[in-house]
Amino acid sequence: MKNKLILAALITSFILPACGAHAATTSTVLMSGDLIRGESFSAVYYMGADGFRYVFPNEKTYFTWYSDFSAVKLISDTQLGTIQIGGNVTYKPNSKMVKINTDPKTYAVDTDGTLLWVTSESVAQAMSGTNWSTNVDDVPDGFFANYTVNGATLTSAAEVSNYKLRLAADLNHDINDDKSLTTPTVVTIAASSGSGFSPISATVHAGHTVQFINDSTGAKHTATGDNGVWGTGTMEPGANFVIRFNTPGTYTYYDSYVTSNTGTIVVE
Repeated sequence: MKNKLILAALITSFILPACGAHAATTSTVLMSGDLIRGESFSAVYYMGADGFRYVFPNEKTYFTWYSDFSAVKLISDTQLGTIQIGGNVTYKPNSKMVKINTDPKTYAVDTDGTLLWVTSESVAQAMSGTNWSTNVDDVPDGFFANYTVNGATLTSAAEVSNYKLRLAADLNHDINDDKSLTTPTVVTIAASSGSGFSPISATVHAGHTVQFINDSTGAKHTATGDNGVWGTGTMEPGANFVIRFNTPGTYTYYDSYVTSNTGTIVVE
């Protein structure tokens, strides 16, 4: 059955055949790199190593990474709703060239959606052969913001060769690699010892994530930044919340339900 596209919540999603996903359970064990979708909506997501789920904005993007939908896991809407969205997946590097209708330039895709301007037809032919134009996809304007244009270029066949060799060096390149996603640092709240946050102080690199987990048996908790800018909001027992810390500094916080419980995140 041909997969059709629908537009929901401004995100282009997939309608998958029922046989194309594993059956949902109350709580499916998920691993970094899993493909997932909920029961009620057809959007497909990539489960990142950082604890966020990442959206495939359309079918073309999906098929630069995967050949079919056989690995997609069907999970409950409730479980899907507990996993925060981290952003959109971009084209797999060296799979297709891209452009938008409002920009005459053609681009090669590098890691994390960085675009390299293909400066001439001879360079395009070095990328994809004499029929290079058939390997160019138009990216909708609304999704072009997922990509980064920083002035980088490909100006010769030699540069194209170096670009391809660099990407081929990692044969297992996946979306985690593409976006440099890493496992979050875990901080538990109301740990079984009753000592509040554990660890009380954690150090992470800028751009990495911290996953706060309420592992109490019956109490609500939060991790609320002292500066009032960030926080988990109320977390029910068993809930978790992931926050990415991009800027180096010291971030102190407290539990708004037990204000004597405090903690610190140091971002280097």
